[in-house]
Order: sequence, then C-alpha cells, then structure tokens
Amino acid sequence: MTGPRTGQTAGTAEPLRLACIDSDAPPLFLPADPVRGRRGYEPAVGELIAAELGRPLEWVYLPWAEMLPAVRNHTVDAVLCGQGITEARRRQVDFTRPYAVFHESVLVRRGDPVTSAADLRGRRVAAIAGSTNMALAETFEGAVTVPFGGDCDDVFGDMLAALKSGEVDAVVDDDVVFVPLGEHPDFDLAFTVRTGNRWGIGVAKDRPDDLKAIDAALGRVIADGRLAAAWAEWIPTLPYPFATEGER
Repeated sequence: MTGPRTGQTAGTAEPLRLACIDSDAPPLFLPADPVRGRRGYEPAVGELIAAELGRPLEWVYLPWAEMLPAVRNHTVDAVLCGQGITEARRRQVDFTRPYAVFHESVLVRRGDPVTSAADLRGRRVAAIAGSTNMALAETFEGAVTVPFGGDCDDVFGDMLAALKSGEVDAVVDDDVVFVPLGEHPDFDLAFTVRTGNRWGIGVAKDRPDDLKAIDAALGRVIADGRLAAAWAEWIPTLPYPFATEGER
C-alpha cells in the first residue's frame, strides 16, 4: 500500500479511506451514527479488510456520482458501496474479487398487480442511471425508463419517494436493498430476475499494489469464514454466495 501521507508520524498506520454514500439502506448500511459508528453489511466488510491490513478505517461520504472520480483522483483509496462490476465501471477503476452477489428485483406500489416485465409495458420504471439495474430495466419491452442521477445524497430514498408519489410506477434495484421493505405498507415486491450481479471494491487503475493488497485481504476473510459471519448477521434471508475453506 502507499506510504504515510504528509503530516503522519513514522510508524502510524495510514487510514484506509473508503467512499460510500451516507443514507438509510439496510441491511447494506445504516446512516452514520456518532456513537455506534457506521453499521451494516458493507461497513462490516470494510472493517474486516481494514483489520486484516492493520489500518484504521475511515469512511468518506460522497454523492453516488462522485465516488468513482474520488477513487481515480486518489481522494479515497477505494469505493466499497454497491458497485456492481460492470464493463463501464471497469473502464474507470479496477475491481477486487466480489464480496457479494445479488439478483435484481422490481418494487411497485402496494396492490399494483405487476408480476412480470410484461406488466410494465407503458409504465415508468426508475433505476440509477448507468447502473446494472438500469441495464435490466431497459430490457423490459415497452417500459419507459426513468434514470435517477447519482449526484444527490440519497438516490435510493429519492426513487422510493417517486414511487410512493406516483411519479414512477416501479423501481429496479438489487434484491438486498428491498429486504427491509417486505412488510412495508406502501410497496410490494413484484418479481426478481436472477442476474447474479457481482459487487466488488473499486481501486484506481494506477494503484495496482493497493488493489492486490485489498483483494488479498478480502480473499482471506472469505476463506476463513469471517465474511460469511458478517453476511449471516446482516443478510440472513439471502443465501451466502461463497464457499469457505471447509466447504471446498
């Protein structure tokens, strides 16, 4: 990894600076708490990796659209925040092995009888612009896709508000973010498409040593079962996608 930054004393471990948005998106993450810190599955992944590297963890909160630029200009060391590994993102940063694999679901207003993509013909379907979710929405024949930009602080919350108000008729996102909405009075989970999106940690292309170190640390916490324990704590209703050493 890179050496201490200016102003750090010799022997002081450099913080591992990870970018993410600060919003309420359980079980992935909860809003930052001044007492309890940042909690959720992705914060747990970050803590495991930082501990494995022997570095303190520091979260840098940015709007969605600013995270990858922050990695490229070295404002942060990496982004660990809902980054499905896509070719478009690979052109901007390099990725570690996946720390999660999720499918994609469609959320509608409570009582709306949508059960398949065919039911969305002529309907307004929201997803984050440039995301794997938008790519899926664009395959729904006859649907009118509505991209939500990542320049706000809580794009997921904005999409849910638009769905509730009737501005859009459906929202496409990864299945994990809809887990807490199963009994929500305003929404119904319409259907899930088994896309198997792999989520990884994005690192600047000109920092291959950082990528290698973070990827190796992630590999170790997968192999020894620590990542599985974090998954079981935060996402117990979805199947864990990786094998530990004892299961191989």
